[in-house]
Amino acid sequence: MARPNYIELPASDIEAARTFYTRAFGWELTSFGPSYACTMTGDVDIGLQGDAAEAPRAPLPVISVDDLEAALAAVTAAGASIVRPIFAFPGGRRFQFLDPHGNELAVMQAD
Repeated sequence: MARPNYIELPASDIEAARTFYTRAFGWELTSFGPSYACTMTGDVDIGLQGDAAEAPRAPLPVISVDDLEAALAAVTAAGASIVRPIFAFPGGRRFQFLDPHGNELAVMQAD
């Protein structure tokens, strides 16, 4: 079943963002390199992308699916524009698309 499981936020200063969310909400963030950190609760997690070249322009909802290729075919057939084709990241693979209203979302399949 497809469901939102992640929201990625742009973070121009990753350390300042980590400090803010830890202080504000008590979140424990796991680092994945010098420019990325995320919660790992297993529910709807939050990622902080500090690499300006990789960061989304706005919060990026991520939808979890069991079959990434089928999801790619379905969103394309429904009228989405693919903005990042399938790529691997620690923990899985994903792609990003624009819906017909210009909203950017991602779809991921965990390893």
